[in-house]
Amino acid sequence: MYAYLKNQQEMNWNHKRVYRVYCEMKLNLRVKPKKRLPKRKVTPLYQPDTANTSWSLDFTSDSLASGRTFRTLNILDDFNREILWIEVDTSLPAQRVIRTLEMIASWRGYPKQIRLDNGPEFISHKLAQWAEKYGVKLAFIQPGKPTQNAYIERFNRTFREDVLDAYLFSSLQEVRDITEEWMEAYNAIRPHEALGNISPYQFACQHAKVSTL
Repeated sequence: MYAYLKNQQEMNWNHKRVYRVYCEMKLNLRVKPKKRLPKRKVTPLYQPDTANTSWSLDFTSDSLASGRTFRTLNILDDFNREILWIEVDTSLPAQRVIRTLEMIASWRGYPKQIRLDNGPEFISHKLAQWAEKYGVKLAFIQPGKPTQNAYIERFNRTFREDVLDAYLFSSLQEVRDITEEWMEAYNAIRPHEALGNISPYQFACQHAKVSTL
């Protein structure tokens, strides 16, 4: 800016005066550099043959009637499209993501891999350390390529249409109650075209019977 004024406007201000005026006009905004991400390899999207081979994670967001925003962490098993859990709160940092994964793993076991995007909660060192500890591969999609995580993206649309856009929530607890009730119906009753028009639970049962033959 100083060089521009000196060359174009022929002003005799020194650089200190230019900087003082620059600050008084509140132009000295901090430019936050973008965090460089490692190059992501394309991981083919496929339907696993067994449960816990691959989970998919993603966030959705909405707001209460009061205007207070909240987020949901959606966790899906790619094998039978079963929604394992939907965590609801105003803030869901990396430690909360890990705690939710631990809760699911306590009754279901750890997955071989988790497919996710490059959100700040997912690229944290804490999640990477957790995954390394339990031998879970973090399969990051390429930035700007949500179709590489198509299973959870498709679920997000259904969840938004059936729950987030269908209700005017008065509290977080109401969101949780409605979500849990809907989640059970989604897994046990709702037919999925990709599963041969049966529910995720029915698909898992059929697969278990075939495996024992």
